[in-house]
Amino acid sequence: MTGGLYALTRPFLHAIDAETAHGLAIRALDLGLVAGAPVPDDPRLHVCAFGLDFANPVGMAAGFDKNAEVPGALLRLGFGFVEVGTLTPEPQPGNPRPRIFRLPEDRAVINRLGFNNDGHAAARARLLALKRRKGVIGVNIGANKTSADRMADYERGVEAFHDIADYLVVNVSSPNTPGLRDLQAREAMAELIGRVVAMRDRCAAQSGRKTPVLVKIAPDLDEAGLADIADCCLEGGVDGAVVSNTTVGRPALRSAHANEAGGLSGAPLFALSTAVLARVRLLTEGRLPLIGVGGVSSPETAYEKIRAGATLVQVYTGFIYEGPGVVARIRRGLSERLERDGFGRLQDAVGSGAEDWARRKPED
Repeated sequence: MTGGLYALTRPFLHAIDAETAHGLAIRALDLGLVAGAPVPDDPRLHVCAFGLDFANPVGMAAGFDKNAEVPGALLRLGFGFVEVGTLTPEPQPGNPRPRIFRLPEDRAVINRLGFNNDGHAAARARLLALKRRKGVIGVNIGANKTSADRMADYERGVEAFHDIADYLVVNVSSPNTPGLRDLQAREAMAELIGRVVAMRDRCAAQSGRKTPVLVKIAPDLDEAGLADIADCCLEGGVDGAVVSNTTVGRPALRSAHANEAGGLSGAPLFALSTAVLARVRLLTEGRLPLIGVGGVSSPETAYEKIRAGATLVQVYTGFIYEGPGVVARIRRGLSERLERDGFGRLQDAVGSGAEDWARRKPED
């Protein structure tokens, strides 16, 4: 399915239930029916972060391929990396349907999925079955809703995927598992990071492979909360952070589903998540590589994430509205903006606008 074909099929896909349409998209990718426009690798877009090499900085965010069914197909679309999950130790159905809502007038989505997934064992088997591929695959790990020890669930995630994931993301910021965001409080976060990093190091001692560990945070933290997270990440020895998850806030929205419960993603999240990203960049003094996600749908939004402090960016809702061609457009557009602004490589642009973005209010 090329960009032109996607334009023809999008009205049908957007006319049916959002979760059903998503399932059809996964199936089409699995069957090889979706193709992206080939874009030659631009060496200026090559990124080295947390010890990994990325041919380009554009990734697919967690949540799209929850069960590691199509990471290879997504990489073939031109993504530099793909993050699968969120995966919990045991399979769980998530929240009742309907639980995904399109907000087309706002170029946004609200979801309250609740970590629906097939569990560690099924995802691990799929990742092991992958043939040799080009690109980076991260695994986003979470806790089961009914778990008696949620921190132990994250340790189990490290055990399950440390040897096959290129990097791991500790997701404590989903708004759809009750109480999960409490793990972002300073004391809980410090304990969780300590346990996860210790487990990673024990696994590394046995395998000889030290898998990078990142933390994914919410955009709804206040200044003190962001400072606590930054301190915990730096002191705890994590390798990076993903900024940010969906928001429980509701800016001015026009769509009929604006008041549905769940996490909001897409265009209305862009300003908030980018300002938070810039603040984390400044709080960590550029010592922590950041993945910027939230409202990325074009070369300009991707470039602003990079200027705000992101070494890498991720797309999800933008992929829903723009189609598979968005990957090639962003990659070409980033090259053009580096040329325009006189940067010899992407890394030179990272954080160049962080102070400006950090001062902005979400409504700016």
